Amino acid sequence: MSEARRRQLSQLVASRGFVRVTDAADELGVSEVTVRGDLSALEKRGGIVRVHGGAMPSTAIRESSLEASLDRDAAAKRAIGRDAAAMVSSGESLFVDAGSTCMALAEALVERRDLSDLVVVTSGLTIALALEQALPRFTVIVTGGTLRPLQHSLVNPFAAPMIGSLRLDTAFIGCNGIHPTDGVTNLNLPDAEIKRLVMGVSRRNVLLADATKLGRTDLAVIAPVADFDTLVTAGEADTAVIDALPLDVRLAA
Repeated sequence: MSEARRRQLSQLVASRGFVRVTDAADELGVSEVTVRGDLSALEKRGGIVRVHGGAMPSTAIRESSLEASLDRDAAAKRAIGRDAAAMVSSGESLFVDAGSTCMALAEALVERRDLSDLVVVTSGLTIALALEQALPRFTVIVTGGTLRPLQHSLVNPFAAPMIGSLRLDTAFIGCNGIHPTDGVTNLNLPDAEIKRLVMGVSRRNVLLADATKLGRTDLAVIAPVADFDTLVTAGEADTAVIDALPLDVRLAA
C-alpha cells in the first residue's frame, strides 16, 4: 500500500510541478507525517526534491527563474519578440506563452501602438502584467489554474477547461529544446501539457526560441516540429539543424 501511495504522490508532483504536504495529505487520505516520510523516500530515489512546504520535480531545479532568464541572450529575445509581434494584426486573438522569450513578445506587442481590438490569452502572470499597459487596446485573459513557481505560469487542473473553450488565431509557444527528430520539448511536464492544449485550439502555431535551444532535447515532449507553422529564432543558429526542421524558419535580427 505504501508503494502504491508513493507512486500516486510522485505522479501528483510530476503533473502539478509543486505539491504541498497539506494538500497531498488531504488527497491521499493520510497524515502529513506520512506524506513527509513518502517524500523523503521518493527524494532518495531521485525524481523529486523536497522544498519548503512540499516537493517539486527534480527537473524544475534545472529550470531558471523567469527573472534570471530575462538577461540571458536578451538581444536575441528582443529580436524574436519584435519579429513575432510583426506577425500580428488588429482584431486577432492570440495565446502568449509564459517565459522570457514570450515576455519579449509581450513587450513588443505593447510597443505596437497601431494594434487594437487584440485579445491576448496567457498562462503567465508576469506576461499578463506586462500586457496590462496596452489596456484598453488589448483584452488580456489569464487562463487560471495552479501557480507554478519560477516561470510564474498557471497549469492544470483548471486551465484545461478554459483553454478548450477557445478558438485562437495564433499561439506563440516557447520551449527549451528543438530537435528535428525528438521534436519540441520542455523542461517540465505541467507547462508542456498546457502548450499542447493551446496548440489544439489555435489556427496557427508559432514557435519562439533563441538559437541556444536548437538541437537540444529535454524531458517533456510538446509536439513534433511539423505541428508548428513557423519558428522565429535569433542568435548563432546551427544551419544544419535549421535545414533539417520541417517548418518555416524566420531568422530575426
